[in-house]
Amino acid sequence: MGMIQEFKDFAVKGNVIDLAVGVIIGGAFGKIVDSVVADLIMPIVGAAFGKLDFSSLFVVLGSVPPGTATTLDALKKAGVPVFAYGSFITVAVNFAILAFIIFLMVKQINRLKREAPVTAPAPVATSEDVLLLREIRDSLKK
Repeated sequence: MGMIQEFKDFAVKGNVIDLAVGVIIGGAFGKIVDSVVADLIMPIVGAAFGKLDFSSLFVVLGSVPPGTATTLDALKKAGVPVFAYGSFITVAVNFAILAFIIFLMVKQINRLKREAPVTAPAPVATSEDVLLLREIRDSLKK
């Protein structure tokens, strides 16, 4: 029973739950960045370089069987070794954008933390009961 209890204590700690939420949100955010790169940025970059589609850039490393189309998907399905550097370019751009967005978010959070004034808690007013007890104490000392 000890190990099960330890696992339960570990699994319900705030840090583990925060981490799980972060991973889930990060996965969804990664999909958004993938879409931004694939659907918005890469077409613009491709147009600037002569309408290139980076995801279809590759070098064939083996012999192509007769009748196989020379597209990346067809070559992969045929089992032909392919050096798909276009996919790497797309993933690298995704990473750069994601890293930049996270940098901006952390920078903003740090700026907000610095701007937040650190105020000392207001002194708690002494209650009437305590004042009365002090008065009694002082009168007994006389």
